[in-house]
Amino acid sequence: MTYVIHGATGAQGAPVVAALAAAGKSVTALTRNPDTVVNGARVVAAGYSSTEELTETYRGADGVFVHLPVVSEEDRQTYARNIVAAVREARPARVVFSTSGAPIDPDTGGAAAMLVSGLANMGVSHAVIEPTLYLENLLMPYVIDTVRERGALIYPIRADFPVSWASHLDIADAVVALFDRPDITGVVSVGQYPAITGPDLAEAFGIHFGTNVVFEQITPEQFRTSVAPLIGEGPASDVAGAYSAMSALPDRSIAPGNSAQKLLGVTPRTTGQWLTDIGL
Repeated sequence: MTYVIHGATGAQGAPVVAALAAAGKSVTALTRNPDTVVNGARVVAAGYSSTEELTETYRGADGVFVHLPVVSEEDRQTYARNIVAAVREARPARVVFSTSGAPIDPDTGGAAAMLVSGLANMGVSHAVIEPTLYLENLLMPYVIDTVRERGALIYPIRADFPVSWASHLDIADAVVALFDRPDITGVVSVGQYPAITGPDLAEAFGIHFGTNVVFEQITPEQFRTSVAPLIGEGPASDVAGAYSAMSALPDRSIAPGNSAQKLLGVTPRTTGQWLTDIGL
């Protein structure tokens, strides 16, 4: 059985490769550099921009894990169309797509919604992983350095805003489970439940580091400025816009009815467990 993993050396794909390899599965790691070495996997250079390359890689696969990279929305929509076309032609046995927190309501549009809609209309077994916010966002230098330097966990959400945080390790657990459970289709929400607030996060960081950590809200514009050097001005503006829109919501909590906990028996890590597991 062969599983094709997009972004196999990146933050989301690498844990999936590791989990599948540990389970003895045959893994094809998709990267942009054919000289990359990925432990436990066969490396194939295939880009989102080539429908032909994707089709060839998907053909005969027992499972494909897809997530869209952090690039401009125009490029993301192009990639979504190419992925859908490749899946339609290659007909892999199973596709698991992580929205990476992007909205998937067709009325809102966007690349993630396009990809979900495209998968739904071709008769290929698939499931959609829907996280809210990633704990790994808190490892960005601007955030984690402030925790260490002055005991403040800064983030562009309200202090009273509950979030069902998830880690990339949790996503990997859900992906592996979904490859083994083709009977589970549709949307599977992955994240902590009950949802936790910013002060709850700060408390977990404080316990882990053995010091007092407080939560501080920053603006989406401040966040944009901090992440732009890492991901580029265009994607940073998109991210800031998403946090601005989020500020009007009451929370970002998953619904327990379609959670990984209920559907897959997979319980996401607590913040403290995650900090220990990544060796921070």
